[in-house]
Amino acid sequence: MSQDNSNLTVQDKVVASLTRRRRQEKLFRTLGLGSVMVSLALVAILFINIFSKGIPAFWQTSMTVEVYFDPDVIRISEKPEQQPNETFEDFDERLLEWETQLGFVNFNRILSDSITPLLSDFERSQTRYVTQLVTSGERHALRDMVMEDPSIVGETRSLTLLTSADVDVWLKGNIDRSLPDEQLQLTSVVREWADELHANGHIQNRFSTALFMNPDSRSSLASAGLAGAFVGSFYMLLIVIFLAIPMGVAAAIYLEEFAPKNKLTDIIEVNINNLAAVPSIIFGLLGAAVFINWFKLPMSAPVVGGLVLSLMTLPTVIIATRATLRAIPPSIRAAALGLGASKTQTVFHHVLPLAIPGILTGSILGVAQALGETAPLLLIGMKSFVASIPQSPMDQATALPVQIYLWQGNELRNFFEARTSAAIIVLLMLMISLNSLAIWLRRKLEVRW
Repeated sequence: MSQDNSNLTVQDKVVASLTRRRRQEKLFRTLGLGSVMVSLALVAILFINIFSKGIPAFWQTSMTVEVYFDPDVIRISEKPEQQPNETFEDFDERLLEWETQLGFVNFNRILSDSITPLLSDFERSQTRYVTQLVTSGERHALRDMVMEDPSIVGETRSLTLLTSADVDVWLKGNIDRSLPDEQLQLTSVVREWADELHANGHIQNRFSTALFMNPDSRSSLASAGLAGAFVGSFYMLLIVIFLAIPMGVAAAIYLEEFAPKNKLTDIIEVNINNLAAVPSIIFGLLGAAVFINWFKLPMSAPVVGGLVLSLMTLPTVIIATRATLRAIPPSIRAAALGLGASKTQTVFHHVLPLAIPGILTGSILGVAQALGETAPLLLIGMKSFVASIPQSPMDQATALPVQIYLWQGNELRNFFEARTSAAIIVLLMLMISLNSLAIWLRRKLEVRW
């Protein structure tokens, strides 16, 4: 029989309450631990999926062949040299004529003649298929070699050639070999040659620097890389570092140390906090309206992207800097003022040096956030295909997250799915490095009170 609660002693009630609270605490801990485990499992699944697809993209199939620069094929005159009394205009005209001659050379035949000795059961009627084994960019590489050093004509050089994107995915097993011929990108003879060369060791899977050294490409998909996106992101981050961080730190110092406490500063503080929560795509709309339509800056230029990302990063830097300044003990200010220091000397000689670790941490986190932004860059035209490396912040460019977006939508998904994951790995490594640097600087420079 159950006892009436009124008959329970105080001790019994306390014991029952403790038992109930312990049970609730245990349940809470279990739910918390379960939430952490589920979160870690989801993150692990994401990383495993990205790394399993992306790591193979750092290795590409290539073949090493002996390339003979046949003078019967490369029929060009000697490379012109500027004469003592010749004007630059005349020399440029003669050099252009020589480069035009070089442009008509059939470098596909040079490649074909170099590869065919490696093929068994080769027939002359199959010549047009041979160059499908290598990426189309290799013939441009041969042309550039001759343009740089015409003396190699008549010589034989051992060169490593990247295979085409179709051959690469075929040999890596990313294509279902049971599909009918009409659904395969490669012809049957090229597939047989690729398997034969791979079995004989002429085609090998090697670590490739093309992903890091080459810009994006549509004509030579296997050589498409992130170099242009790297440089574009670098220019934009430079603008963020030299524009947003000084302005953000200066604004935070003024608001926290010098600004009078009135309704105006209260409104400014509220708006700064609101700007930190504004979706990034709004900053893209603002950049398109102000920097492109009003100031007439070029679309797809890193200077516009840097300005947009600077606006987006400013609230983060201001809030982080103010929080750091607020954490400095008032005794530091009181001691400096008591020794006769002015307000400005107190802030810049005593308070600011102690706040540098927190300011650096907030600034680096803001830069890392800017590095990973995509939406505002799409709205200012940086989703355009750019096949060259920008030479200045005013040139057309793209950025790492936008390059990932472009590759994800590429029609050759068998090849670019792995390349997209590889680009994500590169971007994640950069962001993790920046965040690790922020944590290290905070621990290295922070002062404990």
